[in-house]
Amino acid sequence: MLTDIEIAQQAKLLPIAQVARDLGIQEEELEPYGRFKAKLNESLYQRLSNQPDGKLILVTAINPTPAGEGKTTTTAGLGQAMARIGKKAVIALREPSLGPVFGIKGGAAGGGYAQVLPMEDINLHFTGDMHAITSANNLLCAMLDNHIHQGNALRIDQRRVVIKRCMDMNDRELRNIVAGLGGKINGVPREDGFIITVASEVMAILCLAQDLSDLKERLGKILVAYNLDGEAVYARDLKAHGAMAALLKDAVMPNLVQTLEGTPAIMHGGPFANIAHGCNSVRATRLALKLGDYCITEAGFGSDLGAEKFFDIKCRMADLKPSVVVVVATVRALKYNGGVAKADLSKENVPALEKGIVNLKAHVENMRKFGIPVVVAINRFHTDTDAELQVVDQCCKELAVPYALSEVFGKGGEGGIDLANTVIKVIEEQDGAEQFAPIYSLDLPLKEKIKAIATRIYGADDVQYTPSAEKNIREIEALGGGTMPVCIAKTQYSLSDNPALLGRPKNFTITVKEARLSNGAGFVVVLTGDIMTMPGLPKIPAAEKIDVNEEGVIEGLF
Repeated sequence: MLTDIEIAQQAKLLPIAQVARDLGIQEEELEPYGRFKAKLNESLYQRLSNQPDGKLILVTAINPTPAGEGKTTTTAGLGQAMARIGKKAVIALREPSLGPVFGIKGGAAGGGYAQVLPMEDINLHFTGDMHAITSANNLLCAMLDNHIHQGNALRIDQRRVVIKRCMDMNDRELRNIVAGLGGKINGVPREDGFIITVASEVMAILCLAQDLSDLKERLGKILVAYNLDGEAVYARDLKAHGAMAALLKDAVMPNLVQTLEGTPAIMHGGPFANIAHGCNSVRATRLALKLGDYCITEAGFGSDLGAEKFFDIKCRMADLKPSVVVVVATVRALKYNGGVAKADLSKENVPALEKGIVNLKAHVENMRKFGIPVVVAINRFHTDTDAELQVVDQCCKELAVPYALSEVFGKGGEGGIDLANTVIKVIEEQDGAEQFAPIYSLDLPLKEKIKAIATRIYGADDVQYTPSAEKNIREIEALGGGTMPVCIAKTQYSLSDNPALLGRPKNFTITVKEARLSNGAGFVVVLTGDIMTMPGLPKIPAAEKIDVNEEGVIEGLF
């Protein structure tokens, strides 16, 4: 059996100029980065601005497990299947972060015969967007510390600096550091720390900005610190936003690539959904809607994180109207939710499946609360038995939700035709675009917004706050952040804030430990449980298996 990277390396890619021509993109609207990837420039965005939109399809999933669910694989495979039945579909995805690539995942561009290519480029440096975001964020931090060192005209309180440096790598050692040691020439000593690039506000801003002008304005609004009088200091006060925008001039342009079967895919931005808002850029999604009759996009992790933020933050800000949501699940993952150890998931276990399938029920019911019809995609494994699939069939019938078995991993687009037809049928019969509504009103106080998500989506009984979180919220509301949507940072492994509570937890309370104002992005980040904004590497990192041979061929990417 071939690995993902072996399948990818054997594929015959179309020249990216041909992929673009087939979409109606003109030569001057394309900025090639080699033969198989390119950026889409502002002239294309402007030319298509008055074109009607296609149908927006969101792919999400149940809570992730070590068994894997295959959300990106399903997204790529659904796009390939749409092409096979004669539909013009464009996929819109996030860019992978180097953190999970070298940490747990070993790659994040789909799998099997439903991948986005060139896989090695996408998973590593791609077109340099992550580096540009990292540089822009760290320029702001450098200018802040330089301002303090050079006399501190803004009277910045070095104990109340809220911006952190970032890097696109899992490195727990850098979560909390002391900077500026070594004497006066090396700056002013203060506590500092790093977050991962995909959790940075600069990443969120890139993904939510309408254009370069909007990007620069948002960068200027970043809250960086408080002064000695307790007043807010923003990036514009340091005169940093212009240079930051210059660093992001090319990064703001979405990237065009293709699937294993030549289906166009636009990849841009990569915020995590457990610590950020989990969606690709607004610009990429808008282009996909203009270029295709169907835009197939995804939101990170389970629907309690990525999909909720997609609907409550991205769709609200960009005025997007989704037509249908696809919830991806596997029999293996549902058995894991029922208490089966990872090593035993290949064995038939109907009782465990019946116990764990409540997780799927919760995600389907939650998605319907936004007024959108749901399709369940069961990413099929060869170990799934008829008796187990019967449990899934019965569950979907009880929920009155259409479902399809997806075999895109092993069969590519052909294995997703049933899913594609099911999705199209649902859109034709009950398009959710007109009924869609966010789960809470922006007029609600921050605590009420948090409670709405915690009780209606997570299933919590209530929300409790630490004293520091209470103080954070008071300060944020005083700065005008009370009217913003909330972006809750929470474990991806459970509907609760405790990763050990699988299935559909009940009788629990969400604990808010901290709240941060992402003023430029336009939302408030709420940290719950033990969530970290700088992940660490696992005991055996995926990096140990990644290599490059003497011919320059990369090995070990999953």
